Parts: sequence; structure tokens; C-alpha cells
Amino acid sequence: MAHLFPAIMDPYQIMMGLILLLTPFICWIFTLHDTSMRTPYKKWLQVIHDQRFYLHALGYLVIIRWKALTDRLNEPIKTQTGHWTEAVYAFEGELTFHIQQFFLNDTLTAFLNFHYLFIYLFLIYVTTVYFAYTGDRDMTDKVTLNYLLIYALAVPYYLFFNVEVTSSWIPGMESLLYHEGWYSVFYATHDPLDNAVPSLHVAIPFGILLLNYLHVKEKGITLKEWRHYRYHMFILVNTILFTFTILYLGIHWLIDIPLGMIIGGIGALFIHHLQPRLRNDHGSFFKGFTPKKIRQHLLVEGIVTLLMLTTILMAVQVQTETVNERVSFQLGPEDSRFEIIQKFDPGMQVNSNVTNLDDTLTMEVVLIMVDLAPPIMENGSIDWSIARSLGEVHTVGPESTLHIPIESPKVFHYIMMHNPSNSDSGDVIQVRILNDYHEDLMGQAIFLSLASLWMTGFVFNRIRRLKKYNRRFYDSTPSHLWEQE
Repeated sequence: MAHLFPAIMDPYQIMMGLILLLTPFICWIFTLHDTSMRTPYKKWLQVIHDQRFYLHALGYLVIIRWKALTDRLNEPIKTQTGHWTEAVYAFEGELTFHIQQFFLNDTLTAFLNFHYLFIYLFLIYVTTVYFAYTGDRDMTDKVTLNYLLIYALAVPYYLFFNVEVTSSWIPGMESLLYHEGWYSVFYATHDPLDNAVPSLHVAIPFGILLLNYLHVKEKGITLKEWRHYRYHMFILVNTILFTFTILYLGIHWLIDIPLGMIIGGIGALFIHHLQPRLRNDHGSFFKGFTPKKIRQHLLVEGIVTLLMLTTILMAVQVQTETVNERVSFQLGPEDSRFEIIQKFDPGMQVNSNVTNLDDTLTMEVVLIMVDLAPPIMENGSIDWSIARSLGEVHTVGPESTLHIPIESPKVFHYIMMHNPSNSDSGDVIQVRILNDYHEDLMGQAIFLSLASLWMTGFVFNRIRRLKKYNRRFYDSTPSHLWEQE
């Protein structure tokens, strides 16, 4: 598939095309056990109108825009936010490297590359269609909100607690996902490669699983008794496979898995308790609101938000003060890595400083537009001989800095780096890259993060109040009804 349409279609377009083709089949196969679950096609438009499912489609458009805004902020603020990769590496070491080396296989790599993108997109989009097709209004609402709000929850961690992907940091680790020619342009233009913590490939499907569990618990049945149990198991199997995939392909660290589950859990709890309010299942949305309750919400959730915001600002202060001590990449012998320079508007430029921190070794650097780079990674890794032929080669001596002005607007660039040391030498070069986008976007980044902080405060407050009133954590009944019992 990758070699049939490389010039005219990117992986996202092909994967979405496959999903559109397979959606009717998937909905059909998961309702074979009970055909009464199916909504007759003659009633589709009526159901979409009556249940306001058109708003769900709007939600997907919102999150696509939200992600674009987040990605635009990520790179320009990195001189202040830095990254925490060294701390994660000190804690984990090279466990993910050993996992990759133990299972390394070309066939497995090709399968997991496809699974990483296709099944992830599948779970995001088709799950909503499946629940709508089977007439489950509540779960359609919840899984749509799951994608929208879990990404929103991850925003401050992506912006202020960057962690480089494992294949950018661990010497000798292969970037089996990002260095594949056909995928390379797509991922370079959609992923800054420092959004490793938490993993949304864990958070989003885990959020769906937890939403399923909360839903059936409140209904007083078990998952096996639920009519969607088969689809639930399908999600569970793929979630487990994701946890292996993200480690094997050189993307995530082990710590990303539990942190992704925490983000997914917070999102699921928030959605489960909010959805009945949104649907006015217990009266109007604002029914039961009193000045006293509003003050209580503002106090508790405001304190949680303020504490989390303070933590973020302290982290930014630490990173800003240590910017000149930061290591951006580690290159083992014959390793090649790249830094992505995102596109910028005409009339602007990015000034990059690439510093070789080693006191004896020399490294090589090439600047190249992302669109021209696929031949370099045609065989699943960076072919440095091709990179040298496509761009000007800069030699950076020990403890020297290369200044690179980037002036071509509206295009993504790679700053490619190479350690020419012999593979038997064991020599590792540490590199620092600082990119000045000449934009101060910190205020926007903080503003965009407030929704996440408040949602976390809401969940904390909700669980606290449920416990206070001796109610189950999955009880989504509005609190004003508790007082009437």
C-alpha cells in the first residue's frame, strides 16, 4: 500500500479511506450476534437529527483545530519549557531499547507501523459510528467526548513537560516509525517528537474501556452481559497491543503507559459524570445550582487548578534557568537523528544553534526540507550518504556551535545530525539544539492549558463529594438529587 500512492496520498488519507470503506463491515460484524441492534438505513438521518449526532462531527473538527494550535505553540516555547528526557532516562535506563532489540523483525515492524496509525484512527472514528449505529446515545456521546477531552487534558503535559521519543535519546535505538520513508513526511508535519508523555495511544483507548466499565456498573450489569461486550474486547486487545507497539517502534517510554492510563481515567470520569447533565437527563443543565454550590466548586476546583498551574510555572522556571545546560539528543556511533523545524509565516525566520557538547568528537549536520527527505529514509532508517548528497554538509567540531538561519516559510525542515564514529568505538555525542522562533507564545500556552487543569480539579472534587455522601464513584446522578433522598 505504501508504494502504490506515495506521491499523491499521505498515510492519513489512505488510512481514513480504508476506515470509510471498512466502517459498514465493522458495524455489521459486531452486530451479527444481535441484528436488532442495527439502525435501519432509512432511519439514519432521522436518528442523526433527533439525537443531535451532527454535533459529534463538529467535535472532531474542534479537536483537529485544537491540536493544530497546540502544535504551533509547542516549538516556539521550548527555549523556556525545555524537556525532561534526561530525568526519564535516568529513571528507566535502556529498557525500551532492549525490548526493541529482542523483538526486532522487519515483518513485525511493518505490521506495527500500520497498526499504530490505522487502528488508532479506527478506534477514534469508528467507535463513535458503531455506537450511533446501534442506537446507544449515551455511549456515542461519551466516546466522542473521550477523544475531544482527553486530548485537551494532555495539552499542558505536552507543552510544559516535553519528553523526547526514545529513539531520539537512547544511543543505538532505531526509530522504526519515524524513519520509514512513506510515513516520514506525515509524522514530521504532525508530531514534534517530544510529545512522548503521556501516550494518547494508551490514554484514548483506555478512556473508552473505562467509560464502558463505568457505564455498565451504573446500570447494574457486568461487561459480559452488555450487548457491546464483543466490541469492548476488541478495544481491549488493541489497547494491549498498543502498549507494546509504542515501546517497540522507538516512540514512548515505559512511564508513558501508566501516565496515559491516568489521563484516560481522569477523562473518562469527567465525561461519565458530565454527560447526563449535557443531555438534561435529570432536568435542565443548571438545575440544582445554588450560590453555595457554585462557591464550593470555585474554591475546591480553583485550588486544584492553582496548585497545578504553580507546578507548571515552577517547571518552566527550572528549565529556563538551565537552558544552556540542556542536552537535546544523544548520538551513538553511526547514529543519525533529526530535529524538526516547524513551518512559519512569510517575513519570519528561525535561528537554530546546534552545539556539539563532546570535547573530542566531530559530528556532521545537514539542513533539508522535509518534503525532500523521503529518499533518505526509504529503507526504514536514515541513509547518511543520501542525506549528504541532498543538502550542504556542515562539520561541527568538539564543543563548537553551528548557527543555522532558516528563512524558507511555509515548509517544515529537518536538521539532520550524524555521529561518524566507528560502530565499535562506543563513542556517544551529546548535542544541544536551541531554536529561536522570535515569538513569545507562553501566555497562549498557559491559557490553552487551563481547561485541562480545571477538568482535573472537577474530577477530584466530584470523587471527594461522592465519598462524603457514601455514594459509588460511578454514580453520575447530579448532586442536587442526593439531598432529596
